[in-house]
Amino acid sequence: MKALLLLVAGIGGLIETVAPRAVVRVWTKALYRNAGEAEPREWVYAVARAEGVVVVLGALVGLYGLATADDEAPVDEVPGDSGAAEDA
Repeated sequence: MKALLLLVAGIGGLIETVAPRAVVRVWTKALYRNAGEAEPREWVYAVARAEGVVVVLGALVGLYGLATADDEAPVDEVPGDSGAAEDA
């Protein structure tokens, strides 16, 4: 489930990186009642692109961490058990 969320976030960040004007336009229409009057400054697009890059990098780091995690512990080994009960 965590991998799916990271993948969706990464795809969203990639879209924001590639097409920041479209993303800003969609968010402007969603957040303002009179979106036609709202005109974002040029730096907003650069910040949106940078945010997309950060989201993509975060998703890639998270997916890499999930892919390389060592989840395979022996089944018969219980954490904290030293085996002293077997000797008695």
